[in-house]
Amino acid sequence: MNSPELLPILCYPDPRLHTVAKPVAEVDDDIRALIPRMLATMYDANGIGLAATQVDVHLRLIVIDVSETRDQPMVLINPELEWASDEKRKGEEGCLSVPGIYDGVERSIAVRVRALDGEGHSRVIEAEGMLAVCIQHEMDHLLGKVFVEYLSMLKRNRIKSKLVKARREAERA
Repeated sequence: MNSPELLPILCYPDPRLHTVAKPVAEVDDDIRALIPRMLATMYDANGIGLAATQVDVHLRLIVIDVSETRDQPMVLINPELEWASDEKRKGEEGCLSVPGIYDGVERSIAVRVRALDGEGHSRVIEAEGMLAVCIQHEMDHLLGKVFVEYLSMLKRNRIKSKLVKARREAERA
């Protein structure tokens, strides 16, 4: 079987990353075809989560796999945060749209989210630890927010400069 075609991942500071995603109206053939492409793209980039916004599809769709074995994919369509713990923890985060950059972000340690799965069935996910962090990070993308926006303006500007410079050098090579 052929592996799904990979999708290009938008890189910060691409303005399209700030687009607020629209709800998925129906889990149709187009959405079902997009899911394996997003998963293949995420796995190929060694990521644990990918929001449709990051591949320039502005719909409320997320794929996640935080398993060690990389064989437990989750699909969240139109995810809605029902509850987040008051207890928060600061942890290192990275992002496929901000390659090579890691920094501390404070997140709730547990969340409950309602979403549709890849077949369009409603489900509730109760998550803690890495999965809770990943869900919050990816849901931010659906709101047009990239994790570096939690950092100071100084750090954000340094990151932006570094990524723009790296992109220019890659284009010249």
